[in-house]
Amino acid sequence: MKKIFAMLLALSMVFALVACGGSPAPAETKAPAETTAPATEAPTEAAAPAADDITLDVIICEYGPNTREWFLGSGMNGTNFVDKFESENPGVKLNLEVVSWNDVYTVVDTRIASNQAPDILNIDVFANYANDGLLEPVSQYCPDELYKDFFPSFIDQSVIDDTVWAVPDLASARALYYNVDMFEEMGIEVPTTWAELEDAAQTILDFYDGEVYPWGIDMTTDEGQAAFAYYTWGNDGGFVDADGNWALNSDANVEAIEYAVSLVKNGYTNPNPETQTRYDLQDMFAAGKLAMCIAPNSMPTYVSDKGGTINMATAAIPANEGKTSSSVGVMDRIMAFKDESAPDQAARDEAIGKFLTFFYNPENYVGWVSMEGFLPAVNSAVEALVASDPSFEAWLDVLNSCKFYSTAKAEWDQVKQGVISVEQKALTGADVRTELDALQAQLVG
Repeated sequence: MKKIFAMLLALSMVFALVACGGSPAPAETKAPAETTAPATEAPTEAAAPAADDITLDVIICEYGPNTREWFLGSGMNGTNFVDKFESENPGVKLNLEVVSWNDVYTVVDTRIASNQAPDILNIDVFANYANDGLLEPVSQYCPDELYKDFFPSFIDQSVIDDTVWAVPDLASARALYYNVDMFEEMGIEVPTTWAELEDAAQTILDFYDGEVYPWGIDMTTDEGQAAFAYYTWGNDGGFVDADGNWALNSDANVEAIEYAVSLVKNGYTNPNPETQTRYDLQDMFAAGKLAMCIAPNSMPTYVSDKGGTINMATAAIPANEGKTSSSVGVMDRIMAFKDESAPDQAARDEAIGKFLTFFYNPENYVGWVSMEGFLPAVNSAVEALVASDPSFEAWLDVLNSCKFYSTAKAEWDQVKQGVISVEQKALTGADVRTELDALQAQLVG
């Protein structure tokens, strides 16, 4: 485990180099991180486009403090994405805005309502736009070579009726982080099963006399759907069955959520999982007040930024006895909207393809995902990262084995809010099976 920690520490040091313009190296937030930055940023000033230039309106979500600077400031070694792209792609201009996650859904919906949808959008959801006939199929604009570079499991998350409607922007993966020094001090092993987790939690409570929370759970409206995934996938359940149909009230899911709630009831977790977000849990972990925490791959960087010096390592998320642990993947997307008014559709599609090719070029893309603490969505970027730090190859298996939320289904928003509501009601004594039966009935009805 110390080798794993050393790997993560090395990665976080290389991330810092990338952000400062150094050598490329590897680097989640919910995939999107919360931010209080202004809602939008005016596009960089540039010479007026020539009459035959194609101008693409682009909306990029703000993932953290570096996003705006990288796209519009001088965060790309003294230049920015827009200026560099336009210099290397004459005839294509970018009208690019950086929009906070707090505002992007309203901004996009308003533009769609006024018939001013962006040409290119970076966001997490896509199904509603696709089902409303607003998106272009990826096959119309994404070059074949680039398309083959994406991890297939990521591409599969944006398919409706055998058509791919978006490509993955970036990703994060979740794993169990634990305090190495605490576990060595207690002389116990990291739990791999639910029963072992309960035993370890009781040992932690007894050893530290209640001063350290053993296990973290976030069942808030922020990420309660992640908790549902962790426990149901770890019991061979999940959001859908093998045929892709909603199966929220399966026996496996009922057992899983009852188990998760029992951890809270038995005092093995943070005291207020209905209000304490993942960021609160990570803060507790950084302060040495939480022994174990499910968190994204950016956890070492997060702890370091908080001034923490925790000796941490990663492990698989515990699963029920005889079940398989699953890595939870989170990804955002890039998609292209239709524009019936474009005078030359082929030229517009070609311009969008140039944007994607430039964005995913490892020379650009590696710095982007590393700087904001994410994992890449294309094989070529992993190869570049491994060349910089061979230990990063360990993440390749994670990226190839991630499970994802069922965001391609139109009911996902309802399901997301529904499972969170079930969890929170269960924390106050409601019957899990009754609540999941009701939610399932709403969907099939």
